[in-house]
Amino acid sequence: MARKETSENPGRLKQIALTYKMTKKVDPQVGLVVAAVGIVTFGVLLAIGFLIGHPVYLGILGFLLAFLGMAILFGRRAERAAFGQMEGQPGAAAAVLENIRRGGWTTTPAVAMNRSQDVVHRAVGKAGIVLVGEGNPNRVKALLAAEKKRMARIVADVPVHDIIVGEGEGQVSLKKLHTTLLKLPRVLPGAQVTAVNDRLRALGDLMSNMPIPKGPMPGKGGMRMPKGR
Repeated sequence: MARKETSENPGRLKQIALTYKMTKKVDPQVGLVVAAVGIVTFGVLLAIGFLIGHPVYLGILGFLLAFLGMAILFGRRAERAAFGQMEGQPGAAAAVLENIRRGGWTTTPAVAMNRSQDVVHRAVGKAGIVLVGEGNPNRVKALLAAEKKRMARIVADVPVHDIIVGEGEGQVSLKKLHTTLLKLPRVLPGAQVTAVNDRLRALGDLMSNMPIPKGPMPGKGGMRMPKGR
């Protein structure tokens, strides 16, 4: 058991180091800011400890709180940097969808795409079906409408939500996509979610060659190519 833990630690440290390097490229001040938070937190608690006559206890508490604060701050800035690098890349929304672990979501990337590389991804969960579009808003709206019409033949009894990823009015930013899906009301039981997924798989319109940041996009079958506008 000890050998296993020892072998895992270098991997974790390497991952942290790689994350820090990636974050620093986008956020050059991350090291200074995180360190400053740790030092200030520890210093304040230690000073309070001397004032009340318990420097050891408050020093230990300050160290723990400083470490926790540094970890939380670094995690948030690393996440912001990762989203900053992903924005504008083809398949960025699919990468976010595939990282949703809560709620039993099943993601199918690139169920529809046009010649301009506007794309629609599909996620199925207890909230129903969510179609997520990336690209030019006007063309994506046409893709979403076409996909809804195509699905209506076999999933007419299932709620369908559509989202366009972007920073414009009525759109959802990439960094808020994860939260937006998790906030949707859950209306389907698990058995129905499985049934919906089975029916949708019968459509067979998956695309396996769509580039996604940070890893390949799973998928089998062909790709449906509606006419671009």
